[in-house]
Amino acid sequence: MSGLLNLGSLALGLIAWILPVVNLLHDKKQDHRYWGTLSIISMSACAMSLCFQIFYNYHLVKIEDWSALMDTTGAVAFVAAILLIVTILLNAITMIIYRDRRRVGC
Repeated sequence: MSGLLNLGSLALGLIAWILPVVNLLHDKKQDHRYWGTLSIISMSACAMSLCFQIFYNYHLVKIEDWSALMDTTGAVAFVAAILLIVTILLNAITMIIYRDRRRVGC
């Protein structure tokens, strides 16, 4: 059951990155009314992914698997920081591009 936390975290992290990329790759002639909604979903997926990792670490503490906790904490912290930074950058780029397009009227 606890292994599903890692799979869920991975899936949600991928969703957090894929949504803004898909949003940026849309056809320029399409209506971009939903870019804000997709950005919010992307940030929410990132938050849930990080939350799943916190729950997994809590599970390791609860079962007192100290060696697994010590072995994985550094990598989890590094990957969590990368996930958060890339998600924020992708959504910021999306916001800048679509905010300027909306202002111009494209």
